[in-house]
Amino acid sequence: MKKNLQWKIILVLSVIALSIFLAYPPGQKIQLGLDLKGGMHLVLQVVTDDAINTETDQEIIRLQERMKKNDISYSSITKSEDRIGRIILQGFDVTKEREVRDLLDEYFNEWDNSVTGSNATLTIKASAATYFRDQAVRQSIETIRNRVDELGLSEIPIQRQGGPTGERIIVELPGVEDPDRVKDILKTTAQLEWRLVYAGPAPDQETLLVEHGGTVPIEMEILPGDPRRNLGGNYYLVSRVSTVSGKDLRDARRSYDEWNNPAVSFRLSPEAGRRFYKFTSDNLQKPLCVILDKKIINVATIEDRISDTGIIRGFSNPDIVDDLTIALRAGALPATIKYLEERTIGPSLGADSIRKGLISIIIALILIFVFMVFYYKIAGINAVSALILNILILAGALAYFKAHLTLPGIAGIILTIGMAVDANVLVFERIREELNQGKSVLSAIASGFSRAFKTILDANVTTIIAAIFLFQFGTGPIRGFAITLIIGITASMFTAVFVSRLIFDVSFSKKKQRTKLSI
Repeated sequence: MKKNLQWKIILVLSVIALSIFLAYPPGQKIQLGLDLKGGMHLVLQVVTDDAINTETDQEIIRLQERMKKNDISYSSITKSEDRIGRIILQGFDVTKEREVRDLLDEYFNEWDNSVTGSNATLTIKASAATYFRDQAVRQSIETIRNRVDELGLSEIPIQRQGGPTGERIIVELPGVEDPDRVKDILKTTAQLEWRLVYAGPAPDQETLLVEHGGTVPIEMEILPGDPRRNLGGNYYLVSRVSTVSGKDLRDARRSYDEWNNPAVSFRLSPEAGRRFYKFTSDNLQKPLCVILDKKIINVATIEDRISDTGIIRGFSNPDIVDDLTIALRAGALPATIKYLEERTIGPSLGADSIRKGLISIIIALILIFVFMVFYYKIAGINAVSALILNILILAGALAYFKAHLTLPGIAGIILTIGMAVDANVLVFERIREELNQGKSVLSAIASGFSRAFKTILDANVTTIIAAIFLFQFGTGPIRGFAITLIIGITASMFTAVFVSRLIFDVSFSKKKQRTKLSI
């Protein structure tokens, strides 16, 4: 046997062995999509206005610090109620108008500003607003992915809908057993904060503001207690600025307090630990509250200095503690999440889809086998052998890339089978034409593959380009179809052109076998 045939045989056998290794057992290696395994399909809306509001709050704090550092007095710095992303500075010393202008131009270059008399207005630039909205969606996707991983649901399809500027996220959760719990975990913003308490608890907001003339001081804020933690119906007057927040967390785990009640133990970053130590040292015997998503979950007196570790009490249900620690470890969402659509698919429907899909594939293979053997005789067995290898390679590739097999994906496999056979038909018809012209068997085989190759390549490349666009802009089921189609067509190029040609070459490698080809 020629040496060039030996390395080709070794290559094909290696591909077969690798495909079997990757795909076996298929029940464990090939991941099923939502429509086959059952589960949840969620469409989420990221409220990106929250990200702009958060950025505005941070800029207000920065502006307050800059005004204080430059010794410029003012009456108030507030957010505009009429427009998101606008800050109103009122009542500064008009003799320092030039200093205010310079300060705004130097330190707030992502904001347009206008100064009139003793007042100034800052409005976030359109480019900056677009950036913060985009980052909010990107961070939300990453946070949701982290939370899903914490639940043990790895390799879940999560994608952005609507292109680079879309604010919707599609999440598919195959095999979910407790949909309500998953929804709560995904939706929880998990913005954790520690703030000083100035007054409270009080049954209403008016009671808290009696000592302040009925208005909330600029540096303070009123927040409600969380009804799930026996603080419902109460209000607290707290500092507007957080000492440390969830972004300073390095770890959060379920723990128990001294009364053996469930609690959350936390660990801060070294820098945040130093900051928290100084804060607790300066505020001993003062009340401190823990805030989760703008609701107070715990209030306690600072009895000792706290550095980088601590515990959050006030929980009655261990499941609530577990879900909170998952959300905290995965990170806070930068904006509120709304559920726009929810579809639940039962596992029995998925099992029925798998059964029907496998039946359709088997029927397609049988019909193709009968037709190819009947029409092309011995050469038809060549085509069927290459086709079976094509499906084997496809299964191995799906397992390797951890792609989810969906019902449209099964349709893509069937379409791949048809295109692979189409390639063999083109080759065999070319070979038949060459034999009818009186050429030898080896010459007809070589000429048939050579002349059909360009046609096969053009047809497959154009189909792959279309599949790439489907994958790029489609949603879950469409992407599943595109993935299997791309992998299947690539495999069919290898099997129909390389493997099929190798089978012919091996079959006619000896002189006595080169005289006749039944096709």
